[in-house]
Amino acid sequence: MRKAVKIVIGIIAVLVGLIALMLVWAYTSYPPDYVTRVLQMREESVYDYQVFPEILVEASDEPFYFEEAHDEATVQALFERDPGIDRFDQFLEDNATQAFIVIKDDQVLYEKYFNGAERDTIVTSFSIAKSFGSALIGAAIADGYIEGVDDPITDYLPELADRDPAFADITIDDLLHMSSGIRYVETGFIHGDDSKTYYFPDLRNLALTDTEIIDPPGSYFLYNNFHPLLLGMIIERATGASVGANLESEIWQRIGTEFDGSWSLDSEATRFEKMESGINGRAIDFAKFGRLYLNEGNWNGEQVIPAGWVEASTHPDQSPGHEGYYPESFIFDSHDGYYGHMWWGLRRGGDSYDFAALGNRGQFIYVSPDKNLI
Repeated sequence: MRKAVKIVIGIIAVLVGLIALMLVWAYTSYPPDYVTRVLQMREESVYDYQVFPEILVEASDEPFYFEEAHDEATVQALFERDPGIDRFDQFLEDNATQAFIVIKDDQVLYEKYFNGAERDTIVTSFSIAKSFGSALIGAAIADGYIEGVDDPITDYLPELADRDPAFADITIDDLLHMSSGIRYVETGFIHGDDSKTYYFPDLRNLALTDTEIIDPPGSYFLYNNFHPLLLGMIIERATGASVGANLESEIWQRIGTEFDGSWSLDSEATRFEKMESGINGRAIDFAKFGRLYLNEGNWNGEQVIPAGWVEASTHPDQSPGHEGYYPESFIFDSHDGYYGHMWWGLRRGGDSYDFAALGNRGQFIYVSPDKNLI
């Protein structure tokens, strides 16, 4: 018995020693703030906006309000056609939903909140932020700060070319289409690019120094969080203002937002927006971004985003999808799915299509043009 106890104690001591060595290696190989974030936060949460510093994005002086035409029974019945859904409200509650809103013809048919959330509860965008970042690129082109999507990224980020001249072959369009050829490895815990691009306390430096080209740009689609980081720096340098300031002046205040929003930052020291994930607001205001794109970038007579940019972002004809370009995945397997300028799309038959901004933890801004539906 004593011998067995000694063996167990010995094994525990070895494991503790290995863990200690791994921690020492991690803290000496990466910024301590990064390692601590990974260990403490472990995986992304809808409450991460409470942890990261942020830049305020002020609401519109003239809030827009959708008409109220609640028809909850019809919406519930439509979803309950799915054999996996018995009671729709209970389904949303059970699946950790915070907010669910259905808007048709500018009228709210269904608006409910669950799991302690209310109408003014802050929700975080996760990768829906990528679609906002794409819109800001379109706005910067319209305003003349950026010449066009065919610009090499090294026109704005020359440090990349100094490190590897091949970066000059990557265009803004390649970043928007997730087809740059830049390496991206999701797994690997603290070494993985998912962790780095989410938790790193200096995302600018990470994107400028930790990126590596492994294939020619335009060869294939690879979802890659380095892309929005690079686009964020291009927006900063081209416009001379922070990305959050651009969001406020170019979009947030122009689409009748009711509430202030914010954009999470990598750290107080560097104050760079978490381009891959970090816009925080209320669900009803995110719906207004959907309305902007439903109406081809026009907001009540004002062209906020060029109509051509919305088409390039969402229309299936603008997708570079060719044989072998898209991977096997839930949205591309049917060959109806596609990816525009950081918007996901789905062909519906004929000329019909839907498109969506998608984020981790089930965040959606889903738009169906034919149905005039958000």
